[in-house]
Amino acid sequence: MNDRIDIGAGLSLAADEVELSAIRAQGAGGQNVNKTSNAIHLRFDIPHSSLPVDHQQRLLGMKDRRIGSDGVLVIKAQRFRSLEQNRADALERLVALIQAAGHIPKARKATRPPRSAQRKRVDSKVRHGRLKSLRSSIDD
Repeated sequence: MNDRIDIGAGLSLAADEVELSAIRAQGAGGQNVNKTSNAIHLRFDIPHSSLPVDHQQRLLGMKDRRIGSDGVLVIKAQRFRSLEQNRADALERLVALIQAAGHIPKARKATRPPRSAQRKRVDSKVRHGRLKSLRSSIDD
């Protein structure tokens, strides 16, 4: 494993900031699943990491059930049968989450529809109302 985990955009984490432990995977898999540790439990302490403060705040502000109240992110990877593939999967998911926190959405600028569009909308409603009124039964 490298000594740094590349996040992108000039960001990287020290490998010792991420705690990886092998655990037994759940689910079907035959007798072998009961005696081998194929799943990975990744723990990442957000407040004590070397990430920039704005990244940390956005990560902690995310509504993600994997982030505990103490600010520790826990990712369980058991998609694959191989321990190495699950380790790579857990690290990819960590990097994707940090990259998502790094994305700042553009602020929406409120706009008003033009007066011609408002007039067209009202005219269409009036036309539709007249059409519906013509459908009514004729009383003789």
